[in-house]
Amino acid sequence: MKSVLMNRVRNFLKSEDGPTAVEYAVMLALIIVVCLVSIQAIGTNANATFQSVAEKLPTGAVAS
Repeated sequence: MKSVLMNRVRNFLKSEDGPTAVEYAVMLALIIVVCLVSIQAIGTNANATFQSVAEKLPTGAVAS
């Protein structure tokens, strides 16, 4: 059983699909980083907008 697994791992590393899988993993990681940075920027801008609106509301308008 162990030798079958080792043979499969060896074949995977020797084949051309191995580097392709690594390239896809790197691209996926970069896409995730870009998405997280974008979401954080959008959240910061939305928070600033909500704070600006909240400051313009009368004091008694705040819901409890």
